[in-house]
Amino acid sequence: MHLDVQDLRNFYYRSALGRAAQMSLRSRMMEIWPEAKGQTVVGFGFAAPLLRPYLKDARRVMALMPGPQGVMPWPSGLPNVSVLTEEVAWPIETGHVDKLVLLHGLETSERVSDLLEECWRVLGPGGRALFIVPNRAGLWARRDRTPFGYGRPYSTSQLETQLRKHQFLPERHLGALYQVPSSQRLWMKSGAALEKIGRRMPTFIASGAFMVEATKLVYPPKGKVEPKRRVAPVGVLKPAAKPV
Repeated sequence: MHLDVQDLRNFYYRSALGRAAQMSLRSRMMEIWPEAKGQTVVGFGFAAPLLRPYLKDARRVMALMPGPQGVMPWPSGLPNVSVLTEEVAWPIETGHVDKLVLLHGLETSERVSDLLEECWRVLGPGGRALFIVPNRAGLWARRDRTPFGYGRPYSTSQLETQLRKHQFLPERHLGALYQVPSSQRLWMKSGAALEKIGRRMPTFIASGAFMVEATKLVYPPKGKVEPKRRVAPVGVLKPAAKPV
């Protein structure tokens, strides 16, 4: 079940904890994707908070928001690039996306398989996808006061297995959201320190969410390919007897 876009906006843009989460996720993403000059960047779910760094140099940026979630205009003060779309039928031509980010799109989807097929379809040759999901073993998945407490949390092995089934090759994974998911003053003050410490620990233990970067696979035909048998044309049948 998708969260309402108003709740997501209020969390990421109007709460201190949400802004801290936005900073943690964005900084981790920028470590692996520092730029997107001349590329097409697409986000699905509620990936808008992560896409702003690419607005200046990217050829095109789109923030796709699924119908059950709702849509909001974004970015503020600039031409709108957000689009309300069908969850598994995006208004993008096949193979035109260079970078694809999913945030609050996979774990809340009721059609995960179809959604991953749509991700595979739009991703171009050499393109990369970044799947961000709640960590099943983390604290954030256990608190329903944040968007990471909704939907289905994953372990790294679960997500990578799901991606491989849909012709994605997981390349690397990173952790994020190491601070405690609380708005109390003590935890907010210690958030930056916890983020630094947490990044030195194994992802599956400490992080509230993790990111898996994957590339698109195009498998060749398996086994020995036999040429199709040529069918000989059927001739006109000769009469068996002369007409009387």
